[in-house]
Amino acid sequence: MLAQGWMSTDVISVGEETSMMKASVLMKENGIRRLPVVRRGRLVGIVTDTDLKEASPSKATTLDIYEINYLLSEIKVKELMSTDVIYVKPDETIEFAAVLMLENKISGLPVINDQQHLIGVITETDIFKALVHITGVYSGDTQFAFCLPDKPGSVHEVAEVIRGMGGRVVSILTSYDLADEGYRNVYFRIRSMEQGMLAKLVDVLEEKFTVLYSARESLNQVEGRRLDYDRK
Repeated sequence: MLAQGWMSTDVISVGEETSMMKASVLMKENGIRRLPVVRRGRLVGIVTDTDLKEASPSKATTLDIYEINYLLSEIKVKELMSTDVIYVKPDETIEFAAVLMLENKISGLPVINDQQHLIGVITETDIFKALVHITGVYSGDTQFAFCLPDKPGSVHEVAEVIRGMGGRVVSILTSYDLADEGYRNVYFRIRSMEQGMLAKLVDVLEEKFTVLYSARESLNQVEGRRLDYDRK
């Protein structure tokens, strides 16, 4: 899946001459932590809430409120912004975008085209949405994890057993990172089955294959999933 399919195109940005005060207000009003800085549509920098906090007068300042407001209105974004901007292109994958965020410890990326024009923003939340979409968790409440030989047909064999017992496969994901040499971990998510049939399917799969785990989740628990803390 490509970044262009998951990015937000309703991007809030500022120009280089925008005051620190206005940038701060924009962030607070829109609940965001970073603002792309553009010059005639081209991305030239990023200013974050941390940049603004570090540039703000200390609470111990002797300045009065009028002097503080004047100072904040005089400082321009161009004086605070970072020009060493990490970005992603629209035709790059969300997986690559996730790696860029993870490795650089940031929560969002501007999306730019070949002319360096800002065309969108992709955030951690967008990555989470894509992950939920690709795994099919809204469509299937049961996941099986297998350790399978890394050879042609091994995944098909599992899928045939699941289908043969009435299961409907929603997604299949593969990983080599945690598997031994010559094997791979494969994750099947299937649609909901009647409890008795599911129990039989689990027995058959455990008999035929190496099942790492099986998990069944109820999305009905999502809204009410809160810690019931007893203060006594």
